[in-house]
Amino acid sequence: MFHQVIQVYPTDDYKVYIYFVDGRVKLFDAKELVTQGVFRQIRDIEKFKNSCTVLNDTLAWDISGKFDPSNCLDLDPEELYDSCPEVEEPKIFPKENVP
Repeated sequence: MFHQVIQVYPTDDYKVYIYFVDGRVKLFDAKELVTQGVFRQIRDIEKFKNSCTVLNDTLAWDISGKFDPSNCLDLDPEELYDSCPEVEEPKIFPKENVP
């Protein structure tokens, strides 16, 4: 089965919540990744968060800002699914802001 990412949510500490099509939510810790090779481009936390997206049905960083699936940094969705821990969906909004 091919695991497809449908949504991502980056955090202020280089972690990304990854939502898969089967309903599972996994947590990827990118702290070490951003210190290596081409991924050094996303060391700046604002660039990390602002370029984090879904391209090629997986977690990716849109460095060019053009949502070009052939010009991004992306990770293997199978590896993410198998190696990242499953977690509860994050509570993004404080209770007083929820309608």
